Amino acid sequence: MDRALLQHLPVVVAVARTRSFVRAAAELDLGASAVSHSVRTAEMHLGAPLFARTTRSVALTEAGEVFIEAAQRALDEIDAAAERVAAWQRDVTGVLRLNVPRIAFGMGLTAILAEMARLHPRLVVEVISDDALVDVVAQGFDAGVRLGEMIARDMVAVRMTPPFRAILVASPGYLAERPAPESLADLGDHNCIGFRMLTSGATYDWEFRDGPRDVATPVNGTVRVSDASYARDLALAGIGLAYIYEPLVTDDLSAGRLVELLPDAAIQEPGLFLYFPRRAAEARKLRAFIDIVRQRAASWGAARAEPARPAPGSPSAIPVVGEGARLSRSRPPGRAATTG
Repeated sequence: MDRALLQHLPVVVAVARTRSFVRAAAELDLGASAVSHSVRTAEMHLGAPLFARTTRSVALTEAGEVFIEAAQRALDEIDAAAERVAAWQRDVTGVLRLNVPRIAFGMGLTAILAEMARLHPRLVVEVISDDALVDVVAQGFDAGVRLGEMIARDMVAVRMTPPFRAILVASPGYLAERPAPESLADLGDHNCIGFRMLTSGATYDWEFRDGPRDVATPVNGTVRVSDASYARDLALAGIGLAYIYEPLVTDDLSAGRLVELLPDAAIQEPGLFLYFPRRAAEARKLRAFIDIVRQRAASWGAARAEPARPAPGSPSAIPVVGEGARLSRSRPPGRAATTG
């Protein structure tokens, strides 16, 4: 197609619709000479006259009728496409793909998804529960959720939960049959619900704070799991001690269904973060998700407790904790899932 012809099509179609060069010029806010120039240019490029003109009337030639009919359909399709894009810009649509550990559902993700469904009913949020540390870009995800210390340095991270503790719990029924541990050394006398790390296949040594240092404590028991929710269920059933993230058992602790043990040994975790490549935040669907995460963060005061700073090149409206939000302590791969 002769691209030089395209810019003149709206003028030619206007003349055909109004059957007047003067009315077409007024409609398009152009001078009469500009309208005449566009018609002459179009006819020159097509090699055929489009209009039969007299001093009192303007009519389409046979070639003009054929051309205008097709040109009008094309312009209508372009207008419709532009309107669809405008609607897409106004409305959050499409599919938002997230890669998250299973613990995220019990730490606020469910509430965020409910709010997304209420505010953006035309958006589909596809959540893939995966405890392995995956490359979200290579796997086709828009964003992921992980502990802050597990996020690659080239990603932008937005805080999704406050920091929380990894704690030791047991049911009153279990503790009625044997004395509660008074030190880490006492764990060897208890039935401890172990964890199998899915990524490495190794069993996880529970980590505690022992005075000024962190210690890894091997434990033994009759059951091992790979999901924190199972550890909670087993602890509630009175089977043994569970090592779990505190937000997952907050209600159980308040109701007395579980009891925290050795609280001074609990380790503070950085919390969960939404993370994504810097450019991904340009998509409206991800920005809508980020907005809800921000609103929830404001409700528990995270913005005041830990002021965010924008990563270089990231959209300034997005509160980030920096690129690759990491703390000093390291964790084995997969630990986010296997410990809660």
